[in-house]
Amino acid sequence: MIRAMRTAATGMKAQQLNVDNIANNLANVNTTGFKKSRVEFQDLFYQLTRVAGNPTASGAVSPSSLEIGYGATPVSTQRMFTQGDLVSTGNPTDLAVKGDGFFRILLPEGGEAYTRDGSFKVSAEGQLMTSDGYLLDPEITIPAETSHISFSPDGVVSVTLGNENESQIVGQIELMRFVNPSGLRAIGQNLFTETPVSGESIPGTPGSDGLGRLSQGFLEVSNVDIVEEMIALIAAQRAYEINSKAIKASEDMMSMANNLTR
Repeated sequence: MIRAMRTAATGMKAQQLNVDNIANNLANVNTTGFKKSRVEFQDLFYQLTRVAGNPTASGAVSPSSLEIGYGATPVSTQRMFTQGDLVSTGNPTDLAVKGDGFFRILLPEGGEAYTRDGSFKVSAEGQLMTSDGYLLDPEITIPAETSHISFSPDGVVSVTLGNENESQIVGQIELMRFVNPSGLRAIGQNLFTETPVSGESIPGTPGSDGLGRLSQGFLEVSNVDIVEEMIALIAAQRAYEINSKAIKASEDMMSMANNLTR
């Protein structure tokens, strides 16, 4: 009965983390480029009382083992890099990646980060940057006298100056991909950093080598499905509730056993 309490407690703890993850998904339902995650669980070790194949008292052979598990534990959160819907914004510096790939961002301390959030802004110096002021890499500088800016699906940046009719190329946007994007580490601000398990970033031109193409004037919204998350939330709540009932049942059984001598 003590074992049942501890086993059910691991189930309650696992479902609490599951609810925490679902809450984070729901909280970011309107976050540009957000990728939902799911919690993965494993069962814990087992107490083996009887091994399959051992002889029984009647001389027969036991066809199955007798083993009791000790509950469940969360082992990882798997981030789902499925494509989110593209919504039109009309903003010429908003970019969405349709397919695989990340924008590379320069961090203030000198490191690099990666994002699916293409809501770029133009600084006072004409450089493309994120909403937090982090520069896009490779750096793209828009001349001050620009009257029109264009991003081609393959990442070529061209501008029209003043009243001129001819456009000129001012840069090329690169996308990065990873062998294992699920291994990226989320650091907040819609940014990811590479880890040893994600592999090194592989640069490329949009639309080539398996990379997605760019859509100007669009943003990729979160891939969180509210209905799916609500169903998962209800299931997690019921699992938490039934584990708490298992603890209560174990406590009642223990009280009955203690009262047998009275």
